[in-house]
Amino acid sequence: MKPKPSILLAVTAALILAAAIAQAASTDERIEKAARDSYVFKAILKDDHIKVAARDGTVTLTGTVAENANRSMAEDTVAALPGVTRVDNQLVIKEPRPFMQADEIISAKLKGTLLFHRSVSAANTKVFVKDGTVTLRGEAASTAEKDLATAYAKDIDGVKKVVNEMTISERPAPKQTLGEKIDDASITAQVKAVLLTYRSTSAISTKVETKDGIVTLTGKAKNTAEKDLVTKLVTDINGVKEVENKMIVEPSAG
Repeated sequence: MKPKPSILLAVTAALILAAAIAQAASTDERIEKAARDSYVFKAILKDDHIKVAARDGTVTLTGTVAENANRSMAEDTVAALPGVTRVDNQLVIKEPRPFMQADEIISAKLKGTLLFHRSVSAANTKVFVKDGTVTLRGEAASTAEKDLATAYAKDIDGVKKVVNEMTISERPAPKQTLGEKIDDASITAQVKAVLLTYRSTSAISTKVETKDGIVTLTGKAKNTAEKDLVTKLVTDINGVKEVENKMIVEPSAG
């Protein structure tokens, strides 16, 4: 006796639904694992307590982080993962401070951005800020690294002067090959954080996409120098192999 067409249709529909549910669950598990295994979560946010839960492409972040910059970086990283359609960021600051002094903000921004650039060493650079004057101490592998640390510090909003007292050591320069192991989502999150940190690029509206370490930038720049600066900054970010800057130079009125 042959099964009725209606029964076959019902069975087929049930099988399709079951397969869709299984595929969605598999995608969600992959998203959660990708977030946990990302460079940003393992290297930069390792001291924070973040839980990642994905459901049908919507990712909910819960837990605590040290500061608001970490909260944003976690969201940017997850948002850049394949399969993510929305991020519900419920992360809270572990010990929120009602007000941070200007010098503290400068210090936090500079220490953060040093982590993202491969040509300088956050571990070997000590940052001190007083009344807008930044003093850098520690060791640089070369004069070029020392000069680059100074340049990055000068472009932090609020910095009035930079005194670089770093000494030149014989330690090896940072390995450029480190970036090859960094996932695309982490690269995208770092690029966004860096462009927001510097006063020369903080107001630029830039879209960032990364595939296999190649960063594509779109948006608008006021002039060629601004566009070139964005390329230079992004090229030095951990994991970046190549930069395709497709930003349009569009001078502002007046």
